[in-house]
Amino acid sequence: MSNEIELVSDGDGLVALGASDDIERFFLSTGLDQAPSRELDVHRLWSYAGAGGTALQVGADLAANSGRWVKLTAQSAEAVKKFGLMATKTPGVSHAMIGQPGDITQWLQIAQAPTALLSGPFALTALSTMMQQRAMQEQMDEIVEYLKEIGEKVDDILRGQKDAVLADMIGVDLIIEDALTVRDEVGRVSEVTWSKVQACGMTIARTQGYALRQLDSIAEKLGKKADLGDIAKATREAEPRVRKWLAVLARTVQLQDGVSILELDRVLDATPADVEAHQAGLTRARQNRIQVIASSTGRILSQMNETVQRANASVLLNPFDAPSAVKSSNLVAVSVLDLRGRLGIESGDESEVAKRWRQAVAEMRDNAISTASDGVRIAGRFGAETFDRATEAFRAVDSDGDGVADRPRAAAVAEKAGAAVKGRASSISDTFGSMFARKRDTGAPSAQEDRPDQD
Repeated sequence: MSNEIELVSDGDGLVALGASDDIERFFLSTGLDQAPSRELDVHRLWSYAGAGGTALQVGADLAANSGRWVKLTAQSAEAVKKFGLMATKTPGVSHAMIGQPGDITQWLQIAQAPTALLSGPFALTALSTMMQQRAMQEQMDEIVEYLKEIGEKVDDILRGQKDAVLADMIGVDLIIEDALTVRDEVGRVSEVTWSKVQACGMTIARTQGYALRQLDSIAEKLGKKADLGDIAKATREAEPRVRKWLAVLARTVQLQDGVSILELDRVLDATPADVEAHQAGLTRARQNRIQVIASSTGRILSQMNETVQRANASVLLNPFDAPSAVKSSNLVAVSVLDLRGRLGIESGDESEVAKRWRQAVAEMRDNAISTASDGVRIAGRFGAETFDRATEAFRAVDSDGDGVADRPRAAAVAEKAGAAVKGRASSISDTFGSMFARKRDTGAPSAQEDRPDQD
């Protein structure tokens, strides 16, 4: 297959099979080298390629070729579309053979059926399964990175909980990690390995439901607060709790993907004819779970939006609580949106509130905004009708009449209030001082008169 590459796509990812140098050149010329990619172990296709002379040909191809999986983005999908991948008998899977003859830089489509490597009855099905597993592994890695970024250690969180369901999660975590390690070494999931894993799904689902209920409870309690001071305090206290339960939620999704990877291997090994239907079922189940997560985290975002609106409307009366509430709301929103992004909950599935938060948080990150006053400015996007009043409190004013704006209005108001209190206290002190002075003048014994005579 000199200068020829076999392409297989399932719509979400693309696999390139061929000589490693040709794959590298193809990726560079099409811009696919910028997309997340991983090497694919094409040796696992051996048992699905056929028998006899076909198997010998496959062995020769395996010795000379390799495979690489790449996650397709909107841009890279357009770049691949021009090669005209054709639908195959495997649902959702398309194929093309392309080549680069001579010194021509343009890759051309070659009218040729799949090679011996993919000619077996279940070869394309097996490859599409491997692609789905590769995508799941990419998702799992995203969650690992997310947990590192937010600095939450899920094991420590689980150990700190008294609930039996959460305690069981520690053991489930170890079982699945062990099974994935064995799979990587052996290349398959044996009946023994699967027997250890198959009961883990219930515990993961219960823990995921528990974490979602905790997030819903936080949003509900915040919604019941009336006083802005109480809201600021409750939002500030809620921020680490939300981050904690988001971490647990992310870990459950990661483990569910791990179980699905193992499950697909087991079905492919035991009943390959059922793999296509099983893939579709797992995809549907995962979409349903993600939709539930999207709804729950969306409620948190809606509550943060309401908090910001109220803070903006009350900033003149509460120049200290309002920025605090906005800053805490921003921190909560950043954590929630980050996880939603990792789970593929994109703008098309988001509410208008979530879209506005995502846009504002993106702006906040781009400008490296971290202070409370900057948080008020960013969050003001959600309360345009009150934003002018919110920022007015922090706009510099000329407080001494010299024509120079020298301090924020809120600070000036606070200073005047403080001066008034101080003046009032001074007046009270002077009054009491005069009272005591009059008492001494009207016959109160002096210290010298009280002292006994001394010889």
